[in-house]
Amino acid sequence: MRATLPFAFLMLGSASAFAQPVPPAPTPQIVVTGEGEATARPDLAMLSLSVMREAKTAREALDANSSAMAAVISAMKAEGIADADLQTSSLSIEPRYVYPTEENKETETRLVGYQVTNSLGVRVRQIDKVGALLDKAVSLGVNQGGQINFDSADTTKVFAEARKRAVQDAMERAKTLAEAAGIKLGQVMEISENSMRQPPMPMMAKSFEARAVAPAPAPVEAGENSYRVQVSVTFAIDR
Repeated sequence: MRATLPFAFLMLGSASAFAQPVPPAPTPQIVVTGEGEATARPDLAMLSLSVMREAKTAREALDANSSAMAAVISAMKAEGIADADLQTSSLSIEPRYVYPTEENKETETRLVGYQVTNSLGVRVRQIDKVGALLDKAVSLGVNQGGQINFDSADTTKVFAEARKRAVQDAMERAKTLAEAAGIKLGQVMEISENSMRQPPMPMMAKSFEARAVAPAPAPVEAGENSYRVQVSVTFAIDR
């Protein structure tokens, strides 16, 4: 027996050395999603104005286009639009071809001219001037584009309100689920957010014909923009 005691103690010590701590039981949780929405009237507008010109040569088409767009830019500045609020969004020079069809009796593909399109983005900080600016641009040669997007220069407050409503919605959902399941909510363990903006449908103009005198500014309504926030909230469940 004396010979086996050290061995027994050795085996017991080895087993203790390899014993792993028992991990704590996971905290019961409930995860809910809340949504909040807030609206705000926009205080600025983005106009997309395009000038398209066609001619037999690329040089002629570009010269005609540049002359018209230069007049549009000059007019925007004269109306108080700052340089920082004017930005060329695209400039394209494309050849135009006539392709053989049964109708035109052409025997081969033929180059007939060039088309130049110059698009200008205009940020308007006075909403009530949008219609007059659009009419002015058309009278100076804008014949494509006309898309209008309304936005807000500062969305901090409206998003803050949407967040509050989203969290409140999540709290109410969690309470409803807890009551239905007969459990008690514990503390909030985690919150994550997903913000989004739902702008109004942009106004579009198909094409324009220049006119010398505009009878009245184009009617434009800014409406309201909706800002949505979605939050995911994780609650502990009290035992």
